[in-house]
Amino acid sequence: MGYKNEDEIKRALGIESWRHLSKEKMIRFVAMMPDMSTEVALKIIEQFPAFKDFAKDVVGVMEKAYESTLSNNKQSQEHFHRACQEVREILRVELNKDNLSREDKKFIIEQIQETLRMEFQKDSENKQFLSGNLKRVLAGAGAALALGVVFVGGKVFAESKDDPEGSLEA
Repeated sequence: MGYKNEDEIKRALGIESWRHLSKEKMIRFVAMMPDMSTEVALKIIEQFPAFKDFAKDVVGVMEKAYESTLSNNKQSQEHFHRACQEVREILRVELNKDNLSREDKKFIIEQIQETLRMEFQKDSENKQFLSGNLKRVLAGAGAALALGVVFVGGKVFAESKDDPEGSLEA
C-alpha cells in the first residue's frame, strides 16, 4: 500500500482539502485506490454521503444475485449427488446377486467407480464455478464502487461550476 493517510493522498492529488476535489482529480483518486489502505479509502469515501448510499445499493443487489446463484447451484449439486447415489445403490443390489460372472462383477465395480469419478469431477467443476463467480461479483462490486466515485466526482464537478469559488463542502 503506497498511501497510508489522507494527507499523502491530498498531496498526491495536489489539493488542500476534499472540497477542492475536481472531476479530473476524482478520477485520479479512483485510479489511486488500489495503492491506498482500505481504512484510508473508506475514511475518505465516507465523506461523500451519495457515494455511500450508491455503494450500499450496488453491493446489496450483487449480494442478492450471488446468493440466488449459490442457492440454484446447491440444488443442482444435491440433485446430481442423489442421482449418483441412486445409481450406486442399484449397482450394489446387482453386485450382490449370486449368479454373476467374474466379468459381470468387474463391470459393475467399474460402473460404481465411474460414478465416483463423475462426482469428483462435478465437485471440482463446482469449486471452479464458485471461485469464478465470486471473482466476478467482487470485480463487479469494485467496478460499481469505482463508477460511484466517478459519479460523485461528476456531481462535485457540476456543483463546483455552480459555486463561483469552485469549492464544495465535504
